[in-house]
Amino acid sequence: MDEFARERRQMVADQIARRDVSDPRVLDAMRAVPRHRFVPSSLLSQAHGDFPLPVGDGQTISQPYIVALMTENMHLSPGDHVLEIGCGSGYQAAVLSEVVGPQGDIVSIERVPALARSAGERLAELGYDNVTVVEGDGTKGHPGEAPYDGIIVTAAAPTVPEPLVEQLGEGARLVIPVGGSWFQELVAIEREKGGVRKRHICGCRFVPLIGEHGWER
Repeated sequence: MDEFARERRQMVADQIARRDVSDPRVLDAMRAVPRHRFVPSSLLSQAHGDFPLPVGDGQTISQPYIVALMTENMHLSPGDHVLEIGCGSGYQAAVLSEVVGPQGDIVSIERVPALARSAGERLAELGYDNVTVVEGDGTKGHPGEAPYDGIIVTAAAPTVPEPLVEQLGEGARLVIPVGGSWFQELVAIEREKGGVRKRHICGCRFVPLIGEHGWER
């Protein structure tokens, strides 16, 4: 086992499994994805720390625990069709890819062209062939491939973007941080027959979700 693999196992044991994340597929995914490949080379020594890290253009790679917590709250199954808003460096998409397996697929939207390009190249290089990175306004979702079995948003919106709710399949969940610029609430929105149900997960702090149904630039 190489040093980075040991660090990932320790990360999962200390930061994730000891908290309230218990889904074995999520824990396995967090152990499997080489997190150090998704952070700037200058930050390799901090790749597995219990905090977010900058990845360029004002965006971040989320704290490992938050990645695991959000993924678990989507209640995904192998073969699911998932939409991610805010690809960043591609780390969350890689974790989702591991959870849904080769029968599933991920569509990941990124508004920053340079990040979209680099994330797509990185994911392809690492063999995550079931992830498609699309450049665009993630607040509009990706209606051409809806409905989705789950939607995850990795930036904070002032309110829940209605297009994302509309693109959920019945029984599917949208996990999204909602609130102001300094503090937000991480919520799960489940689409049910005849409406939606909202559930609080925890307090959080994310970079702003920019777009037509989010914050202005």
